[in-house]
Parts: sequence; C-alpha cells; structure tokens
Amino acid sequence: MKISELFNKGKTVFSFEVFPPKKDSPVETIYSALAEMAELNPAFISITYSAGGTGGAKESTIELASYVKNKLGIETCAHLTCLNSTAADVRAILKDLNGHNIENILALRGDKNPDVPAADEFHYASDLVRFINVQGLGFCVSGACCPEGHPESPDIIGDVRNLKKKVDAGVDFLTSQMFFDNTKFYEFRERLRLADIAVPVSAGIMPVTNKRQFERMIMLSGASLPAKFTQTFSRFEDRPEALADAGIAYAIDQIIDLISNGVDGIHLYTMNKPAVARKITESVRSLL
Repeated sequence: MKISELFNKGKTVFSFEVFPPKKDSPVETIYSALAEMAELNPAFISITYSAGGTGGAKESTIELASYVKNKLGIETCAHLTCLNSTAADVRAILKDLNGHNIENILALRGDKNPDVPAADEFHYASDLVRFINVQGLGFCVSGACCPEGHPESPDIIGDVRNLKKKVDAGVDFLTSQMFFDNTKFYEFRERLRLADIAVPVSAGIMPVTNKRQFERMIMLSGASLPAKFTQTFSRFEDRPEALADAGIAYAIDQIIDLISNGVDGIHLYTMNKPAVARKITESVRSLL
C-alpha cells in the first residue's frame, strides 16, 4: 500500500523509524526489535539508509524493509540518499526495491562527507524525487522537512521555497526532523499553508532517554529547547533511569498536544528500542 493513502482516512498516522545495525552489532538484534515493534501495529516502519549497516547501506535498507513488508506484514518506507550516487546507481536500487514489493521511498539528499566525493548527478533531494517519479515504477515518494529550517539554509523563507520545489517535484507527504517545541512545528505548518504546500506532514518525535543521546542529537539537529525540556533534563541528567522515564513522558506530552491540534501523523524515532516504542504507543493509542 502507498503510505499517502493512509493520510486520507481521517486518523493520525502513527509510524516508527529504525536504522540498520552497526557493523559491530549482532544483526539478530534488529530483527528481534522489528518483530516486537510490529506487534504494536504501527501504520508503517521506515528504514534509514545507513552506510554503517551490515552489508552496506543499500543492502541493509532493502533487506530490512523487505523483512518488515513481506515477513512481518507491516507497511514500510525505505530511505534513499542520492548525493553520492549516479543515476545508474539509483535506477538499480529502484529496480531492487520494486522487486521486493516495496512501494514507499523517503527521498533524501544525504549528508555531505568531505571524505566521500559527491557523484555530481543529484545535488538536491528534489532532483531525486523528480528522477524517481519519471521512472514510472509507481512509488509513493516522501520528503524530509525541518520545522526550524534546514541547517544549510540561509533563512526560513529560503528554506520554505526549497521545500516547495521538492513538493512540486512530486512529494506525496513530508516527515519532519525532530523538534522539542511544538510551537515551532505549528509555526512551520502555517508557513507551509502560506506557501501553498498542502501535502500531509508527519511530525518527527524523538524520545530522549539518555544523556549521550541528548547531547548528540541536539548537536546534529540544532533544535530549540524549551524551558520545560531543559529543566527536566537538568533535574534528572545524573539519574539514568529517571531521565529515561522523563524523556518518554515528555515525548508523550508532545504527541498528545500534536494530536489535539490535528497533526497529520506522528513519526516516532525509536532508536531501535522496542520498550520505548511500546511505552509511548500504549500511552497514546486511544487517541489515534
């Protein structure tokens, strides 16, 4: 099923994201985690495109997406980056995805790496979106968005204009990067309305459950931290179990507020932790 069809049913689309395991991690752990998450019956599970995965980025993503779709019976969305790929590379991946009955792709540019030269065929995610759609394989294509603006964008207006180009290239729905201040998401949603961007937007929620994760995620995302969040973190940062509980509770509060304000979807960044996904899902299931 194309994920875009799920947004037409009048309910909040609740989904998970996982990533392929690192090379030094037992591959069995991710299959066990996915099986546990499937029991929670999310609308879909997306699989990131990670070069750190076993067997390489493409193989890991396709293998896990196929497992979710064809073995667990849960819809899936495979991430695909393009910065370091040629058109021939992408065409081969699309054929492989199609052969595994995978119908949904999150089209991304990918992070710039000074040690890995770009292929110089795809410069932006919008180029990839357009390329996927002209292949005629019938994929549902989603795109990423940043409620507080892309880190490389000079300003908010320019960021929205670039997002409009991506949507016009054929994006069916958007998934946001993590944020911790719902006000920022609502302001972003209003900017999209003013720019005539009418595709559904799923809000990306990251439950912060440990200090190291907090520090790394904030450094990478640049997300604003409201006083409620920083006060919670400061109070419990030296008490790991309490911090984990507080982080989950904060994410649940965010989700409840978002659903109350008519969000199209919630995309939970699970960090491959089934127990966290379960606690949050069971707390908000009646609202979906």
